[in-house]
Amino acid sequence: MTLLVLVVAAAAFLFWGVGIYNGLVTARNAFKNAFAQIDVQLTRRYDLIPNLVEVAKGYLKHERETLEAVIQARAAAVSGLAAAKARPGDDAAMAQLGSAESGLAGALSRLMVVAEAYPDLKANQNMMQLTEEMTSTENRIAFARQAYNDSVMAYNNKREVFPSNIIAGMFNFAHAALLEITEPAKREAPKVSF
Repeated sequence: MTLLVLVVAAAAFLFWGVGIYNGLVTARNAFKNAFAQIDVQLTRRYDLIPNLVEVAKGYLKHERETLEAVIQARAAAVSGLAAAKARPGDDAAMAQLGSAESGLAGALSRLMVVAEAYPDLKANQNMMQLTEEMTSTENRIAFARQAYNDSVMAYNNKREVFPSNIIAGMFNFAHAALLEITEPAKREAPKVSF
């Protein structure tokens, strides 16, 4: 009888541990999938930027520095995304991506401010279409970032609460970082409408 009680208790403990482990794996996969959605939207934005610059280039002949700043900021953001994609949730990778995204948002905002001074550019059909796509993409990025941060919070909560923290520690479930933009002015999506 005592042996049976021990076997049942050991089996219950094993199932409990497996359940917690599987819950942690599910939460980790959820935040990685949420980051994949950010990746899709940021890649879409990065693909639109060269077209936007190309359309603006013909009109903004005297604004070469602004166009080059956008191109450089895009390159930095692509690099930041590659680092974050390799290590979703890593503190340094998320900070690098957040910083690069802030720089890109600032460069795009400057481009849109400069473009306001060129009525022909504002009226250009390609420019209007690209800015509409950029606005739509910015909204999708904001929603994807919110979903990612929610998933990271759920994962971190799951790995930090007792008794899950015991299993998380045993199997090295690492802390995941949020994707944050720290400066309040940079929290807003760049304005791309005319």
